[in-house]
Amino acid sequence: MPETLILASSSPYRRALLERLGLDFDIVPADIDESPQAGESGAELALRLGREKALAVADKHRRSIVIGSDQVAECRGRLLGKPHTFERALEQLKFCAGAEIVFHTSVAVARGRHLAESLVPTRMTMRNLGEERLRTYIAADRPMDCAGSLRSESLGIALAERISSDDPTALVGLPLIATVSLLEKFGLIIPA
Repeated sequence: MPETLILASSSPYRRALLERLGLDFDIVPADIDESPQAGESGAELALRLGREKALAVADKHRRSIVIGSDQVAECRGRLLGKPHTFERALEQLKFCAGAEIVFHTSVAVARGRHLAESLVPTRMTMRNLGEERLRTYIAADRPMDCAGSLRSESLGIALAERISSDDPTALVGLPLIATVSLLEKFGLIIPA
């Protein structure tokens, strides 16, 4: 039996999602370089980062089950990270207006060097809104810590024309359906 379950993330969104499963877990953020590699697609980047986060923490907590996750937004062939500033968020949203954004959300579960992982894409078609509406949205929702400058679990949903995914929690940052399935591979059955 592992000593504990660990979420390798400081994200409040992932923490809140994992809490939905009623599990006790610790938070141990992974310290990895999240820079994309040359030629890496959004899906490849999300998978690699989720895997690296899980393995980095599992290497230090060998008897624990560790969950790593990452999300990369991609629109028109461009990777969209967290904007961090108002102006960068505005630039991202203007770029995506009227287009489809794919949010690639990965989850990796590790114990020691044993790893299982999954990738859940979410496709969102963004409404074609003008700059003033986008400025109003950014000022109200403050999505500076969200990939693609969009916080779908609050006001950001008003920017969407259509959303398609196999798991609605993936868009928020941790695909719980895949997480439950991966945890079961490590003997952690939910509900337990």
